[in-house]
Amino acid sequence: MKNLLLYTLLLFTTACALKPTNKHDVFQERAQLPQEEAPHLRNSLEWWYFTGHLKDKATGEMYGVEYVFFHFNPTGKKDWQMVNFALTDPQTKQFRYDYNLVGLPQLLPATLPLNLSMEKKAQRWSLTGQEGSYHLQARMTTHAGQAINLVTTPAKPVLLHGGTGYEQYGPVAKAGYYSYSRLATAGTIEIEGKQRQVEGELWYDRQWNCNSVMAKDAGWDWISIQLDEPREEIMAYRLRNNVSGESISGGSHYSARNENIHLASTDFQLEPLEFWLSPRSKQRYPIKWRLRIPSQGYDLLIEPVIPNQELSLRLFKAINMHYWEGMCKVTGTHNGKPVTGNSYVEITNPGTVKTARSSASASAQ
Repeated sequence: MKNLLLYTLLLFTTACALKPTNKHDVFQERAQLPQEEAPHLRNSLEWWYFTGHLKDKATGEMYGVEYVFFHFNPTGKKDWQMVNFALTDPQTKQFRYDYNLVGLPQLLPATLPLNLSMEKKAQRWSLTGQEGSYHLQARMTTHAGQAINLVTTPAKPVLLHGGTGYEQYGPVAKAGYYSYSRLATAGTIEIEGKQRQVEGELWYDRQWNCNSVMAKDAGWDWISIQLDEPREEIMAYRLRNNVSGESISGGSHYSARNENIHLASTDFQLEPLEFWLSPRSKQRYPIKWRLRIPSQGYDLLIEPVIPNQELSLRLFKAINMHYWEGMCKVTGTHNGKPVTGNSYVEITNPGTVKTARSSASASAQ
């Protein structure tokens, strides 16, 4: 589960004296596909989330993409929609992002195929398609000359987290969650006004029923990994209480044979190794990680391609939100043999998370 808006929504509902509800959320024993891909009527918080690495077909240069639509209805009455779009350019060490948030004039209908869109000034963001076949189009308004036009097809079957498409976050929440962990992707990226033909693989998360994990002291660490060989994928998360120090962890391992292996908190160790201090928000993010999954023979290092991949969002005039979501590379071993891969990491509300090593050694900037 990706926890991008939870802290923001808490502030929003407090500031507006609203009473959030999840009475319209959908709780079933198993995710019903393809219906779950459609918007859920009056859902407390849901999203359609793409991240991944794409290669310039002419030069081999790599770029990172984050593109997401959010739909939420905190009171069961009025729908809101938000879009986030970010591009990482490791060659120039540039990270650019754009976003927009609007109240919808009517409830978002539960129809397929997806046809989500938003407009701002002369720009338009859109997401169409279903079941792994999508068309993503976006152009930034705050950074001229940055855009995507991408088409995807599924390279592996859908991954139902928790084995059922519902992930149980301890006593906190039960949220619908499935992924297409590899979407073969082709199209164009525009960087600084120059259009590039690209190809690669995106990771797609679909999640709903997420308002119930709101808490001002909650923080979120989420990691997706696409390994080169073996062609396996890993999702790991940690939901933190930054006051008590308690956490809930879990994840999925998707084997090369398409076996869906649930990871309980006792099945893996996720250790932050290095931190980055944001000059803008002054938040201290863990950005280098060690992930060990003994039962599957994995010992991996996850490192950012550039440290500064922080998004700072100003919402409802009085709300400022900061979170880190970035393009990362993976190295390590699988059963003692070297492996490499791609990753995306998201960190919200880092609070006072401590490194297992001395904090003095982890102030990389």
